[in-house]
Amino acid sequence: EVQLVESGGGLVQTGGSLRLSCAASGFTFDDHAIGWFRQAPGKERERAPCISAYRGHTYYSDSVKGRFTISLDNAKNTMYLQMNSLKPEDTAVYFCAAGAPGVFYNGLYYFDPDYWGQGTQVTVSS
Repeated sequence: EVQLVESGGGLVQTGGSLRLSCAASGFTFDDHAIGWFRQAPGKERERAPCISAYRGHTYYSDSVKGRFTISLDNAKNTMYLQMNSLKPEDTAVYFCAAGAPGVFYNGLYYFDPDYWGQGTQVTVSS
């Protein structure tokens, strides 16, 4: 059974940091596009990941550039999202995802995930 299990969400003050983890089982991240999607309160999940990576290339939305980084530990089959300088507008449920490579369009990298994490809440207080 394929699973992506997330951990690391929580409540943090503006300017703080959090690291989210996404551990995979039943498949490996090799040659998959990976990314983190957000769903802000009262809104639908964003169509493009706020940050993603494929074959050594990383793609950022303007809203997280310079503050978020994505990394992958192949030995642990786990990907991470390091979030620094958090802002209240970063408050959302964060979903990790993996799938076939997508396309770079209009400044964002779109891919259609085959696998999703369960989501973890990140709340940034002002």
